[in-house]
Amino acid sequence: MDNLNLLLDGFANVMSPGNLLVALIGVIAGTAVGVLPGIGPAMTVALLLPITYGMDPTQAFILFAGIFYGGMYGGSTTSILLNTPGESSSVITSIEGNKMAKAGRAAQALATAAIGSFVAGTIATLALVLVTPFVVRFAISLGAPDYFAIMLLAFVAVSATLGSSRVRGFAALLIGLVIGTIGIDGVTGQQRLTLGIPQLADGIDVVVVAVGIFAVGEALWVAAHLRRKAAPVVPVGRPWMGAEDWKRSWKPWLRGTALGFPFGALPAGGAEIPTFLSYAAEKRLAKRPEEFGHGAIEGVAGPEAANNASAAGTLVPMLAIGLPTTAVSAVMLAAFESYGIQPGPLLFDRQPTLVWTLIASLFVGNLLLLVLNLPLAPAWARLLRIPRPYLYAGILFFASMGAYAVNAQPFDLILLLALGLLGFGMRRFGLPVLPLIVGVILGPRAELQGRRSLQLSGGELSGLLGGPVSYAIYAIILIVLAWPLIKRIVRRPS
Repeated sequence: MDNLNLLLDGFANVMSPGNLLVALIGVIAGTAVGVLPGIGPAMTVALLLPITYGMDPTQAFILFAGIFYGGMYGGSTTSILLNTPGESSSVITSIEGNKMAKAGRAAQALATAAIGSFVAGTIATLALVLVTPFVVRFAISLGAPDYFAIMLLAFVAVSATLGSSRVRGFAALLIGLVIGTIGIDGVTGQQRLTLGIPQLADGIDVVVVAVGIFAVGEALWVAAHLRRKAAPVVPVGRPWMGAEDWKRSWKPWLRGTALGFPFGALPAGGAEIPTFLSYAAEKRLAKRPEEFGHGAIEGVAGPEAANNASAAGTLVPMLAIGLPTTAVSAVMLAAFESYGIQPGPLLFDRQPTLVWTLIASLFVGNLLLLVLNLPLAPAWARLLRIPRPYLYAGILFFASMGAYAVNAQPFDLILLLALGLLGFGMRRFGLPVLPLIVGVILGPRAELQGRRSLQLSGGELSGLLGGPVSYAIYAIILIVLAWPLIKRIVRRPS
């Protein structure tokens, strides 16, 4: 009951004229940037993160919630109209969505994506309200060894499940851990990996890392591989759905939501697996399976709902434990840290107004997206006609301004360029970006919890084991690491 009252207080805060205007700006800005080709929600959030500096933290996170959901919506528009997914979770949407668009049903594809996003986002955010307090109570009971084990699980999970190989995943994680150790050791006071450069003594700001790896790296990569002129855009009228479209879409929306939220809440769950499972489920359950591959509306409704439900699910571990499981939640965690706010079990006690206002703003932003973007879809489609040189020059300009605004030091621009080239190189050689970001953010925390565990045990390695929770987590880690071998043994013919 207390949580319900806090949520109602959050709605009261969001519905004030100033905060409502901030939510509206966030939704519009997130959609406008997210709809541009090659720019997914993670890059949208990273690119627009610096504009929150100097704002009141509550207003900043209301804006951030709008950018978050707006970027998700914009990615689906690009996938449907251009067949250019902003991130891997939008690939499934583009399979059927672009076929619908080419068949003259772009309006219906955009409508089922928008309404499905609203349905899934609303249900999943409600689940976030119900589930997160239980996760917080569980997290409060954990000790340093348990947190260390959870962070190890996050390292292993994101590295083993993302990218084309485990080696590339762990290589990206190692790069992130190295970047995370730059600066002054919090225990000994010694400088580490600073190369005698004074500006590195405080470490590299997570915002600079996020903007460099996501925004600059992605802009360089996409600009190097796309044509200089704008891609041809499928014409779109005002999105609408007929009675038959509604009949074929509402069940996929609910099934996609049921698949997406649990996977989003799991460490390294992400949206790729539930979107694929949703597509496979809809193909199996469809009354017209022959339409799949040629523009089946179920193939847009289900995966898009799973994608947005998963996005809300990622906020559960991020808020309750301080554990980012996707690129977007990692950048949002960086935003919390930029305000000196530590997500985790104590966040709900120390910053209840901020947290519940943020959650309430997710509901409001979701509604604003539906009300605004259905009539504005043709306007967003016109943004896709921007010539590539102007588009990526603008991205690099705003990324540079944002990075400079962090500390107002020209040295940060050099770091931004170096990190952008690193992000470009990672994409060139197939290294996933998320393990690097998770390594940068969680690396120092894992080191802190590991040191505390060893100090409590007098330096004995047994201090890292803790209690039943850490034993269970280490067992899961062993299973994840040994899974390829287990699978090979099981499949071996007798």
